Amino acid sequence: MDTAKRVISGTWGEVWLDGDFVGECYGLQAKSSFNKDDVKLCGQMTTDKKIRSISNTGSLKLHKVSSRMALAIGDMIRNGRDVRFTIISKLSDPDAYGTERVVLKNVSFDDLTLADWEADALGSTECPFTFTDYEYLDTVEAED
Repeated sequence: MDTAKRVISGTWGEVWLDGDFVGECYGLQAKSSFNKDDVKLCGQMTTDKKIRSISNTGSLKLHKVSSRMALAIGDMIRNGRDVRFTIISKLSDPDAYGTERVVLKNVSFDDLTLADWEADALGSTECPFTFTDYEYLDTVEAED
């Protein structure tokens, strides 16, 4: 890194949900957790680990400006349909070395916030989810 201006700012983040731009999004996190089992080996005191599976989880943070999530999943979930989505995350700070885009596949939201508000507070909603696969469409590599 040649200067602090290369650190990518989340201010430039964008999200698409099933191809629709989500302008009210102010945060997104997606991560893969590695589920490991202990492996005991003869001749050494320490226990090693073996990855046996991966769990993908995330959370979408939205300013409350519409009933987007209720309209997207509410009635279908209540009627027994397991609705799945595709999320595309884009991070492209003008001072960065490039743009990073990742697509999250087979996204299943974990809950639906029906109401959550208080006086003198801006409305927001956090939407936790799981997903089964991901793919980087663009990655950022530092230039020499």
